[in-house]
Amino acid sequence: MLIQEVINGIEELAPLTYAEDFDNVGLLVGDKNNEASGVLVCLDTLEEVIDEAIEKNCNLIVSFHPIIFSGLKKITGKNYVERVVHKAIKNDIAIYAIHTALDNSFVGVNAKICEVLGLKNKQVLIPQKHTIKKLHTFVPIKEANKVREALFDAGGGSIGNYDHCSFNVEGKGSFKGNENSSPVVGEKGKTHYEEETQIGITFPKHAEAKILKALFNNHPYEEVAFEITTLENSNQHIGIGMIGELETPQNPADFLKFVKEHMQTECIRHSKLIDKKIKKVAVLGGSGAFGISSAIASGADIYITGDVKYHDFYKAENKMIIADIGHYETEQFTKNLLVEYLTKKFTNFAVVLSVCNTNPVKYL
Repeated sequence: MLIQEVINGIEELAPLTYAEDFDNVGLLVGDKNNEASGVLVCLDTLEEVIDEAIEKNCNLIVSFHPIIFSGLKKITGKNYVERVVHKAIKNDIAIYAIHTALDNSFVGVNAKICEVLGLKNKQVLIPQKHTIKKLHTFVPIKEANKVREALFDAGGGSIGNYDHCSFNVEGKGSFKGNENSSPVVGEKGKTHYEEETQIGITFPKHAEAKILKALFNNHPYEEVAFEITTLENSNQHIGIGMIGELETPQNPADFLKFVKEHMQTECIRHSKLIDKKIKKVAVLGGSGAFGISSAIASGADIYITGDVKYHDFYKAENKMIIADIGHYETEQFTKNLLVEYLTKKFTNFAVVLSVCNTNPVKYL
């Protein structure tokens, strides 16, 4: 199996289209056309992880965080980033990072936190904007069903929990081909009127290339008339953070103990406890202080994240509890998620969970 085939499988789970603009995702080191001997899944690609990959005969590392975040001008080994890249290249090991693409996936980082905490009825906390597009095209009535079904097969017509959605209007189109044209219907040089169906479908932005390929491959006309627009509608399944509900409400102190145990954290920094049972829980893996206002607006009783600064805790304003359980701790189960997914996706291929604890923060 080629490394590119593994990458294709990963990007079905979390298309890179939805990664944040500041991020550096995808294949960072290595040749995508090399045969993959095995995959090692980790949170951070450190030197010890490269050594683990060598020991376990894995020439592809799938890392949550990107080891290369800003530009490298030299690779001389003067810091940990350069040493990792140098050792990976020397040992012909490819490094792939997924980071915020998986953060924004409905079945990604935050869904895993919800699973660990037993949260139900989960929804995206901060939907990503401009992820839904709309296609309009014009097809002869007798060919409309064929084109429409091809667009559905390519991922078009999906809205929330529904698929095969379209809007169709019948009318009369006109066109006149020049001397270089080869019209499917009518004669070149003469204006032709054709009974047509205007097909309108929505689609997720990552599917645009497939949608256009399906359109061009199935549309009968020499020149295909179409238009694509970006919608302002919120996407229920793409975005960062999640909010869910506990099956049974808990007292704040009891729930914090529950979180500490299940999220395997040694320390929880939190704002003042509120005099209310915890039912709605908002979560955001990694550095999530930017999501505090969204968590309050969603009606959350507690917001669980990492890297909260001193003054950010004031923003709770007794409306909810802010709980900082640690950056690593919110994301630590992500590698389990990836291993589970890849093992099911590639049943006869070695997918290995890294045993290296790459948490740079220690507690006394």
